Amino acid sequence: MAGFDAVECHWPYDVPPNDIVLALEETGLKMLGLNTRKGDVDAGENGLSAIPGREVDARLAIDEAISYALAISAKSIHVMAGFTSSHDAEKVFIRNLQYACDKAIKFNIKILIEPLNKYDAPGYFLTTTKQALKVMDKVNKSNLKLMFDCYHVQLMEGDLANSIETLMPQIGHIQFASVPDRGPPDNGEVSYKFIFKLIKQLGYTDPIGAEYKPKGDTNASLEWLTNKYLVS
Repeated sequence: MAGFDAVECHWPYDVPPNDIVLALEETGLKMLGLNTRKGDVDAGENGLSAIPGREVDARLAIDEAISYALAISAKSIHVMAGFTSSHDAEKVFIRNLQYACDKAIKFNIKILIEPLNKYDAPGYFLTTTKQALKVMDKVNKSNLKLMFDCYHVQLMEGDLANSIETLMPQIGHIQFASVPDRGPPDNGEVSYKFIFKLIKQLGYTDPIGAEYKPKGDTNASLEWLTNKYLVS
């Protein structure tokens, strides 16, 4: 479908799961994963799982995500941390992630955490891969993995190639977009020809997600998919 083998979604909860299943069957695509709810969007929330005092809501969101993932055969869930600078945020996040991992492992579902850059998501709790690894070490669950978004990591840390190679054992999913404009991967400061080749050489065989913002029509932005120089 449009050159893709799989899809992922952020917050599909307003759509009945059966509608998603029918769309997947119609297109022959598989669903990779989804996010937990943001929370109160009108209040500016962007996840709940690291926010002290929102533990009940965070776990309800985790339960909902697992149920929805099972209904659409998705194998990963990104548990969103949220905006917080509380001293207790890490402890809360760890406990909620342990809860999520314990529930998800029964269904062979991966739990993912993703560092977001401080420019697009100022105030988000999780901002670097170093911080993510610290949390993952304390959670100590085999089905907790790193969502490695090349766009976010490049903006916060740079050194993409070494980071991917070093972190590959902890990576559960990879996403990409050009830097700094978050567009298609055939422009910007990152050589995705090199990055895609490296990912393949490291033995990563799972799908990687094109999480970028097209300029104009989406289909018109997909020329990079047929660029053998870029994706071969």
